[in-house]
Amino acid sequence: MADEQKPKQKLGFTIIKNDPTDGHKGFGIGSLSLENITPVVVDTKEGIASIEIGAMHAKSDLERGIKFTTNREDSEGGKLYWLVWVTIDFNENGPYYAGVTSCEMIVNREKRRGYKLLADHVNLMDKSMKRRVIVDNMDEKSKKILADFLKGHNEDMWNNSEPKLHIDLSQSSPHL
Repeated sequence: MADEQKPKQKLGFTIIKNDPTDGHKGFGIGSLSLENITPVVVDTKEGIASIEIGAMHAKSDLERGIKFTTNREDSEGGKLYWLVWVTIDFNENGPYYAGVTSCEMIVNREKRRGYKLLADHVNLMDKSMKRRVIVDNMDEKSKKILADFLKGHNEDMWNNSEPKLHIDLSQSSPHL
């Protein structure tokens, strides 16, 4: 019976909308809600940023068909992208960009290879969810593209955000 293939076990990840403890005390208690986090991909070369929901599970159009490794040389000659985790929260003025963290990703379509550090992507997603702003690894052009995207997406949310976000994404960021 060693020839028979067992179906692969899949590890499920449950995303629960709203407050998981709202209205009942059963399923979902202590579950992580990812409702207010959105992955944004910044393409510095093209000068654009866009929401890529598939990136939440490493299945964005950008990542499809690419074998990712932790060795930069595998994707040499590839294109640099920034995966940015944007967390939304509410304060007395309304919704705002509460957490913004950026992760590097290189994709070489020709070689069908890419570079990313998955552990960093997960850790930075967590830091975004904890309302941190970490964008000092981005170059000035990428920061401007991201700032323009966030402003353009919702100017009120941009204006309600902490000054640190504005400072860290400004052209003259003191962290560089």
